[in-house]
Amino acid sequence: MNIADLPKDKKIILFDGVCNLCNSSVQYLIKHDSKDIFRFVALQSELGQKILKHIGINPVHTDSIVLYEPGISYYYKSTAALEIAKGLNGIFTLATVFKLLPSGIRDIIYDYVARNRYKWYGKKEACMIPTPELKAKFLE
Repeated sequence: MNIADLPKDKKIILFDGVCNLCNSSVQYLIKHDSKDIFRFVALQSELGQKILKHIGINPVHTDSIVLYEPGISYYYKSTAALEIAKGLNGIFTLATVFKLLPSGIRDIIYDYVARNRYKWYGKKEACMIPTPELKAKFLE
């Protein structure tokens, strides 16, 4: 898939495909994405690398979730997490109250978790392979 072929009506979440915490979060998001607005791409994939390059993020220094809205904007770290929460229904929208905190403070906490995620939650040998039912949610 090329950048020009990305769905314009979906928000694309780039995630660490070998991180157990990240994979669990993706599974949770899929289950609660009742509006079907998210698509997922592993940061390690060829498409993930193309998207990062396209939006000007150095993949070597990316230790974060990235939310990309094709042709509109992108978000990373805590701001991406809050924007994703905003797209979900119910109690998740309450998480946007954290936007009252300066992003620098939010990102310190985010970076602490990101640095320790493998130690706390472990990691896989390879990126997750979606089941046939979930395959439509993932971009290649």
